[in-house]
Amino acid sequence: MTTTDPRPADPRPMLFRAADQAVAVISLAGPDDLDRPTPCTEFDVRHLLGHLVAVLGRVTYVAGGGHAFDVPSMVLEVPDDAWGTTAKQRAAELRAAWSDDAVLDRVLQLPFGNVPGRGAALAYVQELTTHAWDLASALGRREVLDDELARVAADAARRFVPDARRGDPIPFGVVVPVAVDAPPYDQLVAWLGRDPRWVA
Repeated sequence: MTTTDPRPADPRPMLFRAADQAVAVISLAGPDDLDRPTPCTEFDVRHLLGHLVAVLGRVTYVAGGGHAFDVPSMVLEVPDDAWGTTAKQRAAELRAAWSDDAVLDRVLQLPFGNVPGRGAALAYVQELTTHAWDLASALGRREVLDDELARVAADAARRFVPDARRGDPIPFGVVVPVAVDAPPYDQLVAWLGRDPRWVA
């Protein structure tokens, strides 16, 4: 019997798709939303936006050989009405940095260790997709999310965030039980310690 590996041979299309989804959800947030709570208890919407914009920049930076921790994990010097345009620019820079085929086999320096580019791309699909769910949940807009991204991200989460490895530098809570046939985003966020039923 043959099995199908859910990991794409070239994960960059999914990384670009995750970045585009993050930009789309970021663009839904307006100035009146910035103080809303999010499923990330340490972030309100403003700080979640700041983290997402920072992550987009970090993904670009590590592709060129820099260490992820060289780049701040939060960017807050953005006008209230400019989060969408800022994120769009960061996503364009990410796409340019990752368009070089050599990045796939380059060893990149992520917060949890050194990983070949192929694996790093999937790890960032997981991070961007999870935070897109966080933000969409805070805004009451989960219907805009891409289920295929959640399936790929959930597989990456199980690889990079094992159940037994939680805490610094892997800042996730214990797995929340969900049904084996739960929707893709429920499976993804539950694995990372979030309650899929969370509402603002």
